[in-house]
Order: sequence, then structure tokens, then C-alpha cells
Amino acid sequence: MTGDPEADGDGDRSTRPRHPVDGSERGRPPAESLTPTAERVLDVLVRYDYDLSAAVGAVDAAVPGVDGLFDPNTSRADVRAAVERTLDDGPAPAGHDHSPATTPGAAVLYVDGSARGNPGPAGAGAVVRTTDGDTLAELGRPVGSRADNNTAEYAALLLGLDHLARHVRPRRLEVRIDSMTVVRDVWGDAAGADGVEKYRRPLTAHLRAIPDHDWHHLADSDPNPADALATVGADVAELGPGA
Repeated sequence: MTGDPEADGDGDRSTRPRHPVDGSERGRPPAESLTPTAERVLDVLVRYDYDLSAAVGAVDAAVPGVDGLFDPNTSRADVRAAVERTLDDGPAPAGHDHSPATTPGAAVLYVDGSARGNPGPAGAGAVVRTTDGDTLAELGRPVGSRADNNTAEYAALLLGLDHLARHVRPRRLEVRIDSMTVVRDVWGDAAGADGVEKYRRPLTAHLRAIPDHDWHHLADSDPNPADALATVGADVAELGPGA
């Protein structure tokens, strides 16, 4: 199942990316349009290197009282204030400083994308593990406030590959993924619709830097630890409008 990722893939329906389409800003892959609050939560995630649990926990701690970011009792004003307070607190704690790590030469990457309504609020999740099953990273992010599932799946793969390139740099990689649309595009010869070039170009470059990579298709019944992270990413994308 190895191969040179060259082919085209399916497109997305969203417009007006909020960040450079080539992901050139440090720590930011391409993104679709987000509400102002979701955009600021994304800023927190960048600070925490997309460690979703740590980033959401930091915002939760800044919410007054016992409510958290996603609690229905938390007002929009409290959400905005908590996010800004988190960003004003300065750099993330040690361990989220984007520094390279010494890690195994082989890795397993689980990825998943989620879009409510398709198109709708969308999130991406990625989990990096050793071949022995030890978890190295659990990552998540909002993709767009109105994005489709294909876009979320591409974003999830890029989220994981970008982390691997900066921190793990494996010589062997197995990607575990449930989207055959992405698989046929990236590892096959499918010709898809326009619209995902901003994801395809960087993920293709990441894969070319890994000497040995292949994929394993996850059936709907197979456990995928990235699924819950993508769901929370969609929760973030759903913050707003104007929240």
C-alpha cells in the first residue's frame, strides 16, 4: 500500500481561508473560514501545539465559576473573555514549545475528520502512537464553521503529518484512516474535484520526506482514537456566530 502521493482529490465547499493557504505561518496549517471565537480558540491550540486536551483545559480554567468552554451555562461573553485571558497568560507550559523530540523511527498515525451537516462545523483529529501502542500525541483543531467532511479528512491527515515532521520524523509510518476518498487521492491515482490543493501540496511533501509509508483502512466498526478529537474540533468550530 505504499506509493508516491501525486494524484488529485475531492474538493471542499468552503471559502475565504483565514490563514495563508500554504500554512506558511508558524504552527498553522491551512484553515477554512471560522467564527471570531473559534479563530481565537485556534490561536490557543497553536500555542499548545494542537494538544486539544491541554488547550481546552486552559480555557476551562479561565471560565468563571465551575462551567467550562462547552457548558451550556457559559455565556458567549464568558467564552470570549476566557479565551482572551488564556492568550494573555503568555506562552504555553513546558512541553508545548514546538521543540523537536527524540522519538522512535517508526510510528502509527490515526486520523479522522468530522463535519456536522456536511457542510457544517467541522473538526480534525489525529493521534500519534509508537508501533508498541504508546501514545505520543493527541491532536485536534477546528477546520471550518462551514466545511465538508472531505475537507475535514484532509485537514486531519495534514494535522498529523505536520506534527510528525516537526517532532517525530519517523522513517516508517502507517496511517490508519477511514476515508477512502483521501486514500485514493493521496496514495492512488484518483482524479478528484478542485479545492483541496492547499492541503494536498503540504501533505504530499510531508509523505515524500518519510522513506517508508503506507495506509490501513479503518472500517466504521474499527476503533479510531482520533474520532473523539475531531468531534471536539467540530465543537470549537460551532462556537458562534459572533460568539
